[in-house]
Amino acid sequence: MARLSSSERAKLRDSAFAYVDSHGRRRLPIHDEAHVRNALARFERVAFEDDAARERARKRLLNAAKRHKIVPVGFITGQLRSERAVRAADLAGLPTGAVTFLMADIEGSTLLLRRLGDRYPTVLSEVRRIQRRVVRAGDGHEIDARGDEYFACFTRPAAAIEAARAIQLRIGERSWPEAAAVRVRIGIHGGRPTLTDAGYVGLSVHTVARVCAAGHGGQILVSKRTRDATKGGMPPGVLLRSLGAHRLSGLPGEQRLYEVRAAGLAVGFPALRT
Repeated sequence: MARLSSSERAKLRDSAFAYVDSHGRRRLPIHDEAHVRNALARFERVAFEDDAARERARKRLLNAAKRHKIVPVGFITGQLRSERAVRAADLAGLPTGAVTFLMADIEGSTLLLRRLGDRYPTVLSEVRRIQRRVVRAGDGHEIDARGDEYFACFTRPAAAIEAARAIQLRIGERSWPEAAAVRVRIGIHGGRPTLTDAGYVGLSVHTVARVCAAGHGGQILVSKRTRDATKGGMPPGVLLRSLGAHRLSGLPGEQRLYEVRAAGLAVGFPALRT
């Protein structure tokens, strides 16, 4: 396959490339069959800006392969093998024993997607970047990130609460496209789950998901178990306000929940979604 000259590349539209980064650099040309095959072979060598950018490029490349009637068996097999290897390595680094989970998701993500259209992936990518930086800085571990949800864990409950506060403050300070209101709800709960080759398993995983779902965008909810575990070790400037006992879907009995209060965090939320 002949290498594209600078003038030939300049004549191609952005849609003729599988990947265009945030600086406008265009990579992996897919305008003809030969270049699609080359892009399939070179995909793993490209340093993508984030997971969202990688996924968009992957979809564009597979669509181009379909147009040219290329069956990318080797590419798909390699992707699955790579994903399994990365997942196994990630799981091996997760803590065992007592852990505190942090679950976050974007409130009203479907409405945001409808409003922002093609700009929504950029918003999601930036939210994910903030979450990952905060979690890493707090010695936390990312467990999973799918769609608008983000799942992480910490060995110290106070670190999870501090990370949640930092995530909310940074998202609140950010200016978003079309002045959109991007709000994330966060739930925190701890336990002693079992770590398997598929990830964490246990009631505490389901509980943190329900705690998160009970909140509103901008709000941080903490379970009684986590609150008890932080006695004497709460981050400076952080208070927990009791919101009473609530029944959470699929969980036995009532769960007493608390709202994190700290300077800069939003207040005045509606009743919990229980």
